[in-house]
Amino acid sequence: MSEQTPPKMPYWHVYTDAEGVSRQELVHLERFKFEGINPETAPQWNDKMDPAPSVVTFTVLPVGWVGEWHENPRPQWIAILSGRWFVETMDGHRVEMGPGELMMGEDQNTKARDGKKGHLSGTVGDEPCTMIVTGLQVEPTVNQPGRFR
Repeated sequence: MSEQTPPKMPYWHVYTDAEGVSRQELVHLERFKFEGINPETAPQWNDKMDPAPSVVTFTVLPVGWVGEWHENPRPQWIAILSGRWFVETMDGHRVEMGPGELMMGEDQNTKARDGKKGHLSGTVGDEPCTMIVTGLQVEPTVNQPGRFR
């Protein structure tokens, strides 16, 4: 990566498809610009999201925690700080994530099938999973994996 070559940042997007089934896909943030946060700072790579009201929550999932089948309460960015967790979507895809990994949870409006609605998640291993969750006050999309590319 150089000043001429923008970086790409991977994240897992948990989304709802056109049939109401939750799925997840590995996509990348790709709209980086080399600029300072303001005129007084040195340039750096930034990918600014559209402004939206948000709620930031710091979360600690205890060892053995399982969040039974549920939808994300709103579109939300989840950044893993320590520990590990998994997310399983209705299509059977299970992904484990650890420190430094990102996920966009946007599986609102799923349709219950075979006792599943939304996603199943839980901790992995013998330590708690800490994360920062940024819930966005935006309309969820349908069948748009990688909405924030």
